[in-house]
Amino acid sequence: MIELYQLEQLLAVAQWKTLSKAAEELHLSQPALSRSMQKLEEELHVTLFERQKNKLTFNENGQLAVEYAKKVTDQLQDMIDKVRAFDRSRRTIAVASCAPSPLWDIVPSLSALYPEMTISSEIQDMEQLKRGLLEQTYQLVVLPDQPDSPELYSQKYGEEQLFFSLPPGHALSESNGLHFHDLDGETMLLHSRIGFWYDMHLKTMPDTHFLLQDDYGVFSEVVKASALPSFTSDVVIQREGMPENRRIIPILDDEAHVTYYCVCLKREKKRLETFFRKLQAQQTD
Repeated sequence: MIELYQLEQLLAVAQWKTLSKAAEELHLSQPALSRSMQKLEEELHVTLFERQKNKLTFNENGQLAVEYAKKVTDQLQDMIDKVRAFDRSRRTIAVASCAPSPLWDIVPSLSALYPEMTISSEIQDMEQLKRGLLEQTYQLVVLPDQPDSPELYSQKYGEEQLFFSLPPGHALSESNGLHFHDLDGETMLLHSRIGFWYDMHLKTMPDTHFLLQDDYGVFSEVVKASALPSFTSDVVIQREGMPENRRIIPILDDEAHVTYYCVCLKREKKRLETFFRKLQAQQTD
C-alpha cells in the first residue's frame, strides 16, 4: 500500500532535482530515500526513474506520478483544513464586520447568549466577508447592504450616520450641513481601521490629505488637541458622548448614511436563532 510519506518524498525529489538534496531537506540519508523510492516503484509496478551513474531523472511514468502525488497531497491538506475549520466552527462563533461600530454590541451580546462558545471578531473588506461566510470562515458577518442570495439569511442590525467634526475656528463650522466635496482638498485626521468607511472616504474626497492613525485611543487624543477636521458618527457620539471643543456637522451625501445587516448562511440560522430573536426584539422596541 502506498503511504503518504512516499508521495511527499517523491515531490521532494521532483522539487530538489537530486536524491542527495532531497534527502538533506527531508533529514534522511540518501540510501534511505533511495530505498523508499524503490518501494514506491514496487507498489506501482512501474519504474519512475531513469537511473544512470550518479544521476537520477524522472521518466514519463515518474512525471505523471508527480502530478498525481501533488493532487493527492493537496486534497489531503484541504481535507485537514476543512475538518479543522469545521471543528472550530462548532466551538467558536466567528464574527466579521464591514465596520467597527456593530462589533461593539454584537460581540458582548453573543458572549452573553452563548457563554459556552468562544467569540472571535475582526473587520474585513467586503470581498473577504462574503467569501468567508460562504466558506464558513465566519458564522456571522455584518454588511452595509442586504445581500440578494438564496443561500443567505439577513436581518437588519442598525444604522449609522456620519458627521464632520470641525474645530470652532474652521470656516465651515457654523454650517447646518455639508457635503464631502465641501472639505475635499483639506488636510484631515482619519482613523485607518474603519472598514468600508475608509475606502468611501478615499472615493468621495480624492483630493484630501488624510493623516492616518491606527490606534483609536491615540486618534481620539489627537483629535481633541488638533485644529484639523475629522469624522465622527451618531453611534460613536452615543457611545462616547459629544467631543469636546468640536462642532458636529451632518454630512448630507447618501454615502454618509449606512444600514447594517447581520448575515449568516441559512443552514446556520438555527444555531444563531437566539441572537436573531434578540436582534428582532431590539428593532421593535
